[in-house]
Amino acid sequence: MGTEGHNRRVIAGRYRLEERLGRGGMSVVWRATDRLLGRSVAVKELPYDETLSAAQARRRRDRTLREARALAQLSHPHIIVVHDVVEDDERPYIVMELIEGGSLADRLAQRGPVDAAEAARIGIALLGALGAAHAAGVLHRDLKPDNVLLETGTDRVVLTDFGIAQVAGTPTLTENGSFVGSPEYTAPERMSGARTGPESDLWSLGALLCAALSGESPFHRDSLGGILHAVVVGDIQPPAQVGPLLPVVRGLLERDPDRRLDAERAERMLRAFRDTGRTPMSPPPAYAPTVGNVPRRRPLSLAVRQPSAAPVEGSGPGRPEEPFLRQPARRVLIAALLVAAMAGAGVSAAALLAGEGDGDGGRTSTSSAPTPQETPDTPDTPDTPDTPDTPQTPKAPKTRPASPSAPAPTP
Repeated sequence: MGTEGHNRRVIAGRYRLEERLGRGGMSVVWRATDRLLGRSVAVKELPYDETLSAAQARRRRDRTLREARALAQLSHPHIIVVHDVVEDDERPYIVMELIEGGSLADRLAQRGPVDAAEAARIGIALLGALGAAHAAGVLHRDLKPDNVLLETGTDRVVLTDFGIAQVAGTPTLTENGSFVGSPEYTAPERMSGARTGPESDLWSLGALLCAALSGESPFHRDSLGGILHAVVVGDIQPPAQVGPLLPVVRGLLERDPDRRLDAERAERMLRAFRDTGRTPMSPPPAYAPTVGNVPRRRPLSLAVRQPSAAPVEGSGPGRPEEPFLRQPARRVLIAALLVAAMAGAGVSAAALLAGEGDGDGGRTSTSSAPTPQETPDTPDTPDTPDTPDTPQTPKAPKTRPASPSAPAPTP
């Protein structure tokens, strides 16, 4: 059980909690001191909630341990480091490295969007982090500005908050009527439950790059229905600030995951922009990526797509003759039916938005941020939403007339 020393709690007889760095719906992150080694660390705690049932409390604990296991498999300069996992008073705590600095979300809120060179730098770092995670069989599933830390003094980019990560070979925590993730940064195939793979994290990176360059996700809307429509079927209109990196963003935000720009090609294009100031329409062969240099520890069994060859002229994410990400009539009709099906399944704003990670952004940094009101825990679920208590039906999108070969939508 934790003890008090100079009005500061000590857990596991070793870690003295000193200052709260961030708080979300399901966790609190503290600045702490490791009294054994005499170093500063960050400690992620799941506070006791007497309103939870025994099963809910157990799922919360399992989620914390799963996050620690996911991070323990990874070793990369752009992924947060886990030092220890301890239990105190029957609650688990994750002990991590302390990042002196705020999140990318803090940076955007305080100083506005970054320029294209900085966005490319952040993108290259995150592609390296995702490449290491995917090679180890770990999908992040919640890549967004809140979960990217920027270290003060070094400008090191650190990916954190693997709270809803999916690990190959481990069971997924589920509960009917809930969806874990951040809708504005969630890939359409994962939103529908069709599949989840490394490509879904890359879609999230495309949305994050838009947010870094313009200040908000391209799928930001005033309602959940609007977000669903924008992600699944709406025309994607990139802000003008994305211009220098448009070929990369366009490739990452390809709705068909099999045609989406892969990590290796995306990194080569960003490196070319960093060195020349121009983003090529296709990846130049001279730029060797770092994502492929991470040893693969085990096969990734989570709907892995092998890196595709360079796009053939007239096809692929770099094709110039098509409007930006405008889908064929058949695909639009299918996506429209998908939105209606999700509405019929009862996807509610509470179910989706309650799953936006821990809300603390994995806040192992020293940046302070507004503290959201604590909400009940939302355990992990499969990517297919079920029926929550209060469904909210998105407005049915307008669709283009179907081609002769496309099936007519069924009411």
